[in-house]
Amino acid sequence: MKSHPAVIEMTALRVEREAVILESIDWRVERGEHWAILGANGSGKTSLLRALTGYLPPTAGEIRVLGETYGRFDWRDLRTRIGLVSSSVHQMMDTNDGETALKAIVSGRYAQIGYWGEIRPDDRRAATAILRRIEARALRDRPWRFLSQGERQRVLIGRALMASPKLMILDEPCAGLDPVAREHFLQFLRRLARTRGAPTMVLVTHHVEEIVAMFSHVLVLKSGRVLAAGPRGRVLTSATLSSAFQAPVHLTRERGRYSLSVGPHSGIVI
Repeated sequence: MKSHPAVIEMTALRVEREAVILESIDWRVERGEHWAILGANGSGKTSLLRALTGYLPPTAGEIRVLGETYGRFDWRDLRTRIGLVSSSVHQMMDTNDGETALKAIVSGRYAQIGYWGEIRPDDRRAATAILRRIEARALRDRPWRFLSQGERQRVLIGRALMASPKLMILDEPCAGLDPVAREHFLQFLRRLARTRGAPTMVLVTHHVEEIVAMFSHVLVLKSGRVLAAGPRGRVLTSATLSSAFQAPVHLTRERGRYSLSVGPHSGIVI
């Protein structure tokens, strides 16, 4: 039986502009895995995402996503198979703040911001099903400007799901959420990951608290290089994160959730 290609595969990736941005990146994401990307400011997280989505072409090395190789395939077509939830999409949606949640989700099928005209019956049915899937049926006719930050993040995920992506990138989706809204959102992500046909998810974050059990693997970046990558339990250690953040930090885990402290700590260090 022929094995499926990796969802993401980067080999010896190097990105250089005025200076080296990414260097010697080897990273492979298999189907069934969900990854968190962790690192300090300036570690290369945003650059890695831009390279992954074709907005930052490699200087050397190779990028393969969903079986396609960068430079041999039109990345504009590939982007329609990748769901992106990021602050840039959020900001563009703010310019159409009168658009309802339903229309915002429908717009994801056409990769556009702002949906004009009558919604086709098949699009309406698909978007309504997605509203159920993201547990947001009550938001169907509510304008974007009246949605809370957490509700907006759910709608953006629904918008991404409208294109039936095989890969979903969540670029700091909890930014701006209060502690309760963040927990509700992370619980929602866990439920979404268990649904049939859920895409592979890649979460970009600064915070270990957001790396919940659904994220099976972690990639830690430092100064544009891979510091550590692999199963969550092996990669998330105090030593690795102290190196990543260049400070003496202590990682603790309680009831399956992580927390980070700086300096002396009397808890169980893992």
